[in-house]
Amino acid sequence: MGAIEAIELEVVKASLSGIVQEMQTSLFRTGFSTIVRESQDASCALMNARGEVVAQHVVLPLHIGAFPACAAAILAAFGADMAPGDAFIINHPYEGGSPHAPDIAVITPAFIGPELFGFCGSIAHKSDIGGPVPGSCSGQAREIFNEGLHLPAVRYQRAYRPNTDLERLIGANSRTPELVLGDIRGQLGADRLGERRLEELVGKFGKRDLLACFDRLLESSRAKVKAAIAEWKDGRFEAERFVDDDGIDLERPVRIHVVVDKQGDTLHFDFSGSADQTKGPANIRPPLVQAACAYALISLIDANIYVSSGLARGFAMTAREGSVLNPRFPAPVNTYNPTIHALVDAIFAAMSHLAPGKVRADGSGSRSIILGGRNTNTGKSYVQYEIIAGGAGARATKDGASGITVNQSNAKIAPIEIIESEFPTRITRFELIADSGGAGEFRGGLGIRREYLNLADARFSIRSMRHSIPPSGCAGGDSGRPGDIWINPDTAAAKRLPTRYADYPLRAGDLFRLDTPGGGGHGDPLARNPERVLADVREGVMSKEAAERDYGVVLKPAGRAWLLDVAATQTRRTQLRAEKAKTARG
Repeated sequence: MGAIEAIELEVVKASLSGIVQEMQTSLFRTGFSTIVRESQDASCALMNARGEVVAQHVVLPLHIGAFPACAAAILAAFGADMAPGDAFIINHPYEGGSPHAPDIAVITPAFIGPELFGFCGSIAHKSDIGGPVPGSCSGQAREIFNEGLHLPAVRYQRAYRPNTDLERLIGANSRTPELVLGDIRGQLGADRLGERRLEELVGKFGKRDLLACFDRLLESSRAKVKAAIAEWKDGRFEAERFVDDDGIDLERPVRIHVVVDKQGDTLHFDFSGSADQTKGPANIRPPLVQAACAYALISLIDANIYVSSGLARGFAMTAREGSVLNPRFPAPVNTYNPTIHALVDAIFAAMSHLAPGKVRADGSGSRSIILGGRNTNTGKSYVQYEIIAGGAGARATKDGASGITVNQSNAKIAPIEIIESEFPTRITRFELIADSGGAGEFRGGLGIRREYLNLADARFSIRSMRHSIPPSGCAGGDSGRPGDIWINPDTAAAKRLPTRYADYPLRAGDLFRLDTPGGGGHGDPLARNPERVLADVREGVMSKEAAERDYGVVLKPAGRAWLLDVAATQTRRTQLRAEKAKTARG
C-alpha cells in the first residue's frame, strides 16, 4: 500500500477510533437532554467520500447501517454542491437511514483543500419532534405521518453559518425545543471536532496514504468476516422469533423468520418468510436489517473486530419488499426496537448451528417509557424518556447478566437522582426480580422492577416487548419470566397496559410499575451445581421454592442462613429426572 505498512496501519486504525471516541465524549458531555447526556442514546462515525463508515466506536450497533444510508441521501440531494463549512441534517427513515424520526443525523463533509475527503457524522435520539404524543413514539401510529417531523437531507449550515429558519422550523415542531436544538448543536460540535482531528491526521500521514488506509480497513473487515465464514460448516439453517404485537392488532404476534445459507465463504440471510408489513409501528427498514446481521456476526466472530462498512461486504441478505423488514412508504416504524431484538434473536438461533460455542438464550429485549406534561412552575413542556434494562440470556458457560441492556441496545438507564431532580416523579422501587431468570445449568439474568409515583398530571407511553412471549431458553434451559406494566398495581383501580401503548392519562398520585423480562436459561437445570443454587438463594436472586421446584436442590435452615441438604437433593433430582423422562416418552 505504499508508504504506510502494517504498523502504521494499526496506528491509523487506533487514531480513527480515538477520534470517534473523542467525538462521542464531546456529544455526551454537551448533551442538553437526559437521553443524550445520561442514557447516551447516540453515536458518532467517520465516513469516506462515498459515505461508507471507516470508523465507528460502537455505542449503538444499528448505526453501522444508518450512517451510510443517511450519507447516501445527502450525496444524492447535494452531489457536488458541497463546500467546507457545510452541515446537513436528515432523519427520514425512507429517504435516509434513521431508525425512526427522533433519531436525527447531523453530518458534515470534511474537505482537504478543494477536495471532499469524507464525512463526520452523529446520530442522536431527540426528546420530542412533534406528533400526537409526547416523545414522538406512538405505539398506535398507522403511518409515519403520525410520528412527528420528518426531514429529508437538508442543509443546516453553509460557510459555518447556521440556517436559522431550519432551527425555527424544528423548534416549532417540538414540545421541548431548547433540548432538541441544544442536542443538535452538540452533534454539530462533535462533527466539527472530528473534522479538525481528521485534518491533523492528514497532516501526519498525507491524504493519499490515509485514503489508502480507509480502503484497506474496509477490505480487512470484509476479509475477516469471509475467513470466519469459511471455517464454519456448510448448510442451510432457519429459525424464527415473534414480537408480541404491532400496537394495533394486539392479538396477533409478528413473525420474524430467517434462513441462513452458508456455502464456502459465502453467507446469505433470507428474511422472506417474515410477516407482511404491519399496520402498527413494528416495521423496520433494510439498513437496520443489514446492521443487525453485521452485529450478530461481530458477536460470533470477534467482539473486538474493527467496525466499518466492510463488514457488510462479507455477507448478503434478502428482505422481501412489503414485509415487516422492508415496508413500503408510509408504513410506520417508530417503535422498531422490539422487531430488531426479535430479528437478532432469530439470527443467533439459526447461527447456533454454525457457531455452537457461541450459542446463548434470548434476552429481555428493550423498552422505553415516555412521560410528557407541563411544568407547573415554568409553564414549559417536559418529556421524560427512559431506556429500561432487563435480563440477558444465559450462555454456554456463564449465567446471563442481570439488569442490563442486551443485543444491539447499548444505552444506559438514567440515574434516579437525575430523574427525580428534572421531572415531577419519585422512584419508589428499583430492584432485581428474584426468580425471573430462566432456569438452566446456567440461568438467565434477572429482570428489574422500577416503580414510579407520579407527582403531576402527565401523558404516558410505553414501547416494550416480551410481555406475552417470554425470552426463550436454549439447550434445555427454561424461558425467562415475561415483563409487565401496571398502573396503580395492587389496588381496585389497577390497570394492565399492553406491550405498546400511547398517551395513557396519568394523574398526580398515580403509581406505575414496570417489570422487565428475565433472560432465558441454558442447559438442563438439574445439571446446575447445587452449590451455585445455594449461593443464588443466599444472595436473594432465587427463592428456596424455585431452587427445589426448578433445580431439585433442597435446602435446610441453619439459624438465619440456608445449608444444602445433600441427600434430599439427590432424591429430589432423581425424582425430577424420572418425571422428565416420562413426559418425553409421552
